[in-house]
Amino acid sequence: MYYNADLHVHLGRTKSGKPVKITASPSLTVKNILEKCIEKGIDIIGIADCAVPEILEELDDLAKYDVLKQLDGGGLIYKEKIVLQLVCEIEVGGELNGSPHLLCFLKDIESMRAFSNILSKYISNINLSTQKCRLNSVEILKIAKDFDGFVVPAHVFTPYKSYYGSTTDRLSYIFEEYYDEVFAVELGLSSDTYLADMLSELSYKVFLSNSDAHSLQKIGREFNVFDLSCPNFESIKMMLKSRSGIIRNYGLNPALGKYHRTFCLDCCKISNTNPPIHKCAYCNSENVVFGVLDRIYEIKDQKMSHPTFRPEYIYQIPLEFIPGIGSITMKKLFNEVGSEIYILHEAPFEQLKECIGEKLAKNIIDARYGNIKVKAGGGGIYGKII
Repeated sequence: MYYNADLHVHLGRTKSGKPVKITASPSLTVKNILEKCIEKGIDIIGIADCAVPEILEELDDLAKYDVLKQLDGGGLIYKEKIVLQLVCEIEVGGELNGSPHLLCFLKDIESMRAFSNILSKYISNINLSTQKCRLNSVEILKIAKDFDGFVVPAHVFTPYKSYYGSTTDRLSYIFEEYYDEVFAVELGLSSDTYLADMLSELSYKVFLSNSDAHSLQKIGREFNVFDLSCPNFESIKMMLKSRSGIIRNYGLNPALGKYHRTFCLDCCKISNTNPPIHKCAYCNSENVVFGVLDRIYEIKDQKMSHPTFRPEYIYQIPLEFIPGIGSITMKKLFNEVGSEIYILHEAPFEQLKECIGEKLAKNIIDARYGNIKVKAGGGGIYGKII
């Protein structure tokens, strides 16, 4: 059966109102995320702050009252519709360079609690998300593996807090003999399959396209389609390990990402010439934020070459990016047409037109088929449709 999966979403607050991810919206609570998934059309959601003790207590309470039910094989199911996978994002502080982010996937509440207890010895404040851990990547991988978990390098190309962006030219240099234990990497919003397959060492890694949502509206802006017999932890782990069952990646046109091209911190211009760009073409400054496209072109070792298991990568333009589509229009679409994923990829023109009129319906159809022009983002500024 096919499932839409977004395996990287953050929490803003605990049930009692305490902050979890400082930069995330306070409306990102466990219950709100699960309800939003129904509206979005997401079937499997990875909540990336599950090592926070108060979140574990909340999940325990929800399971106690059958709001969440434990799945055989790991994971928790909500309303018999949405499967919650327990994830912890860690800022790795033990590498020689940079502080890359690593996603750690655990089977159940008990395993995540044990994992959290160990991490708390190496993290100053386990009650906050994505805190710096005084261990290296292999040490964290080994701990996760001890609890039958696995790790996925997060937003692997972004200029800050990623492996290729700030830590290494080759992921294999970091994980060494454990590199085969890394089944997948998360691409991030500013890259895609076509760019990542310019690195030969990734030719046998699964690519995940996740939202890294810091607000409810961002959930599902990138997602994966998995073919699973059951949407539990064990099935996802086996699918990634065997590289089978990855049906499609849906993601932003990478030019819409916040770090796609090199950005000048002095004149605030985004580069638009052939990559890699290390110096601003407008003011000649070297005070720049290096773009993802530019970084990939700097370290690539082959022309783009997809392995046979690599699925189709489909560009998705979320409703919030489409001209004329605001919150009121979105609410009308969700009420009368269906989930955002259905609206973006399947809803017929006539159905959209009946709901929101011809002009806006055409904008959605144009976005669906790529009949748009995009101005690239960079330096923390999203690209936009022009």
